[in-house]
Amino acid sequence: MIQQTARDKTLVLVVTILSMLLYFLPTGFPDQNDDYVRSKARVLAVDNANVHQRGVVKTGVQVVQLVVVNGPFRDQQIETTNPLLGKLELDKIFQAGDTALVVIKGQSGQIEAANLLDHYRLDIEAILFALFAFLLFWYAGWTGVKSLLSFIFTILVLWKVLWPLFLKGWDPIIVSLLAVCAIVACVIFLVTGLTRQGLAAFLGTMSGAITACIMAVIFGKLFKVHGAVVPYAETLLHVGFSQIDLTKVFLAGIFLASSGAMMDVAVDIAVSVAELVEKRPDITRKEAVASGMNVGRAVVGTMTTTLLLAYSGSFTALMMVFLAQGTPVINILNLTYIAAEVLHTLVGSLGVVLVAPFTALLSGWLLVHHGDTGAEI
Repeated sequence: MIQQTARDKTLVLVVTILSMLLYFLPTGFPDQNDDYVRSKARVLAVDNANVHQRGVVKTGVQVVQLVVVNGPFRDQQIETTNPLLGKLELDKIFQAGDTALVVIKGQSGQIEAANLLDHYRLDIEAILFALFAFLLFWYAGWTGVKSLLSFIFTILVLWKVLWPLFLKGWDPIIVSLLAVCAIVACVIFLVTGLTRQGLAAFLGTMSGAITACIMAVIFGKLFKVHGAVVPYAETLLHVGFSQIDLTKVFLAGIFLASSGAMMDVAVDIAVSVAELVEKRPDITRKEAVASGMNVGRAVVGTMTTTLLLAYSGSFTALMMVFLAQGTPVINILNLTYIAAEVLHTLVGSLGVVLVAPFTALLSGWLLVHHGDTGAEI
């Protein structure tokens, strides 16, 4: 047990160091360097005289009085405008007392111009993250610390490695598989330790991810879905990144998005089989595999629906439009956006389903007749 705890702490230290290195790793795309200052500002008053209601949207120009609350122009007041385009997803309406993110152009300590970007949300986002971390630590203790570390590591892999390499034109499928491998290894071995059950869960997850990757490529071609269906994807082509294969980015996102569910299934099965082997050291591999299969059936039965519910949020409004207009089902299912979501959901679910037998077989082979199931790899 002491040896296990020492290995556990060593692994946490290694992942922490890797996370710090990733944080300081340059992406190759430098931050915007200009003469503008981005500050937090409080809305003192608004003038809506030139704002016009057009059905459910508003157009015109809102005049906003601001006072800067941080940065080099702190406590200075400025009047600026907030143009309204008549698009609910883009427009923002300010009221007195709101907090805004403002871009300021100034010289010699005086504000020359200011542009409202949006409502300032960093404070609320920080509070929400702190609440998440607190509840995780409170409920899961040391495991919660490791879970938060794996959460941060995953964010850093996406931010510092995956997305920059996509922008540089690297093959999205290969890069995503390597990223999934790193993330899955980090999460699983932090939770289970460097044990045989962790190895079984890791190999089971990667087996499912690779299978989902192959299925995504095959059925992506058969579905004839272009990667531009992803929001803002086509914008990349117009801003100088024409080398990006948007379709591969879309296909890579399928198994990347479902890898979390695959991990859940694999860990559930591996831990269950390990517990069974520990209670019954005389169990045969065939019996252990059969038990793993039974556990997998129960987990998969709910996890596939979980994926459906998770993905359904992205096209809820679109489906409501179709229902309101009485669009025939055959039209709906052949529409590119819906076909893309069908592909996303079913290929991801297929990967989750196949993780179960893979992990059950691997668990039976790795854990039975090896004595301590929590032993080091």
